Amino acid sequence: MKQPARFLLAGVACAASLLMLPAHAQDPGRALGGILRQIAPGLATPQPAQRAPATNDLIEMLSQSVDSIDEPREIEIGRQLASVLLGSKPLVRDPALQRYVNRLGRWISLQSARPHLPWTFGVLDDPGFNAFAAPGGYIFVTKGVVDLVDEAELAGIIAHEITHVTEKHHLKALSAKARSGVLTQLLASQVRTNNVVTGAISQQMLALGRDLYSSGLDQGDEFESDRLGVHLAARAGFDPYGLPAVLQQLRTAAPDNPLFTLTLSTHPPAQTRLERLELAMGSRLDAYSGKPSVAIGRRMQQR
Repeated sequence: MKQPARFLLAGVACAASLLMLPAHAQDPGRALGGILRQIAPGLATPQPAQRAPATNDLIEMLSQSVDSIDEPREIEIGRQLASVLLGSKPLVRDPALQRYVNRLGRWISLQSARPHLPWTFGVLDDPGFNAFAAPGGYIFVTKGVVDLVDEAELAGIIAHEITHVTEKHHLKALSAKARSGVLTQLLASQVRTNNVVTGAISQQMLALGRDLYSSGLDQGDEFESDRLGVHLAARAGFDPYGLPAVLQQLRTAAPDNPLFTLTLSTHPPAQTRLERLELAMGSRLDAYSGKPSVAIGRRMQQR
């Protein structure tokens, strides 16, 4: 997993300057202006030649094998899961912040194993401390995260979520749920839904998505995303100890603190994650650590 030193050092030189590029450096439709048209329910209808597979077909494929899902279908599943998230919490109405997080996320995603995906990043208007990923390249962090971390820590969180996508962790979890009969149980429970959301996605995908994000991923997937995420953050030029610093915050968070409840309930214990990361990292990434902390607000002012 260790990367050539010249690659890592090149990332160090490029990361900060990329975040200050003008808005046209990234497709504005993908970065911010079109995020609602791409994701939010009912705001866009695919053209006939580009129409996505029916949701029932997607559910059927999930019941068979992740290998049966090609990339366009993976992206469609992610779009629908992103609709579930946006149906729960809207995007923060702060264009500058959304552009910044998209530039940061896009730069990190370009260093990943799947740079060609149509990566889309957003900040949810939620004071809780959490981050979410969906197949195909949809990544969200909450405003509560942005308010409590510096740039390297945010980069570590985003790199962790990007790894969930590149390793198809959510697709594998959805497939397991679809095959296990969980879907039938969820539909039988008659989950109450938001009419705006259900207008864009089926009850099946809505039920699967809500169950997935409330129960979390397999612990092994979280450990893998921690391990690969710190290397991805380092390749992008950020301090690899950003994510461990976030885990230190989670380790000291009170279990009954409502801002951390969902994160703590859907992830392995922070202490266990830190111990696993310490074993995986050793001192191999120390040469790329120790960079000055940069506040997110300060970085945005430098644009």
